[in-house]
Amino acid sequence: MTEQLRLLHTDGRPDTASVDIAAIFDPARMTQARRLAGLTKSALAAKIGITPAAVGQWEAGTTPPRRDHLQATADILDVPITFFAIGRPHARLDESAAHFRSLRSTRASQRAKAIAFVEQVWELAYALEKRVQLPPVDLPGFSDGEISRDDLPTDPQEAARELRRYWNLGHGPIAHLVRTMETRGLLVTLIPFAGADTPCVDAFSASRLSRPIVVLAPDRADDVYRHRFTAAHELGHLLLHSDTAPGDPLQEREANLFAAEFLTPRDAIREDLPSRLDFVALDQVSKAWGVSVKSLVFRSRELGLLSDATARRAYQRLKQMENLGLITGDPVTNYPGEVPCLLSKAYALAETKGLTLVTLANELKWKLPRLRLLLGDADPRPALRLV
Repeated sequence: MTEQLRLLHTDGRPDTASVDIAAIFDPARMTQARRLAGLTKSALAAKIGITPAAVGQWEAGTTPPRRDHLQATADILDVPITFFAIGRPHARLDESAAHFRSLRSTRASQRAKAIAFVEQVWELAYALEKRVQLPPVDLPGFSDGEISRDDLPTDPQEAARELRRYWNLGHGPIAHLVRTMETRGLLVTLIPFAGADTPCVDAFSASRLSRPIVVLAPDRADDVYRHRFTAAHELGHLLLHSDTAPGDPLQEREANLFAAEFLTPRDAIREDLPSRLDFVALDQVSKAWGVSVKSLVFRSRELGLLSDATARRAYQRLKQMENLGLITGDPVTNYPGEVPCLLSKAYALAETKGLTLVTLANELKWKLPRLRLLLGDADPRPALRLV
């Protein structure tokens, strides 16, 4: 992928720490930081020692905060005080523009936190793209955040076949799904954005920005097959449901149908599937195609190779084997092609021409740990533990 990244010119900008931030306060930044911290207006107000109405007035833009309140807020939300200044690109994404894999089990506060995270991923990509030419977005019907579905199939399985043709993927296994998505200009991230809430947010995607973004939860990354299916599921949402409101169970079923056909095309996988239930043979097919045995049982039933009763017995047997520890997931970290790297490689290339983490953090008005997190770069310092 590094070959696709080309350096562009950029101008550095001085930090604004000495400016009276309260005089150039951006209400939207307050909302973003509060949501990233997972706090309600009432909770933030209680920590500052003011009324919730005051916080509401700040975020509505009717009354700016006092300088001492702004500093206290910055400390509580763990951002530099300059974070609240106007003047930086801000991709404001409405909650209705994101497709959550587990929408009904995801609380509103978790969705708000996830949306704020996506906004920051876009900001990081925007800052890097001023210096590095990222791969252009190559997704049917997509043009710089505008969606045109006129020429796209509405049937999910036909859409999957069409995307394979469009991306010239052939009919066989897709060896590196996440890398394939990134080389087509999609932003994919595998960052623990929600902290303790991450297990409640399975995955989600957003297409109404200049680059489509797919967020995969690291808590699901202990099984590369589930991880790949989830990535394909979100790809289906981007292609099929980019201009529709999320939350419809039918959309989830369509995204699953898309993912199954995209990863295991009906006509091609039929030739590899055993004509009867054979777990050894299914395990071999699983490894070759990069999908789970469970999904292959479903595919076999769907293609008429297994009866409903046989498929049910197969699911029960698989569950028993999982409970006995005979089936364990293979972590994504063993498969570099399934670990997102577009943003980290873009930064690494820009770094060869003089960009530093400090410079980039100052430009974004983030703290260094936050920037390292979104780049997928763990803090290199050893952790001190007192016992």
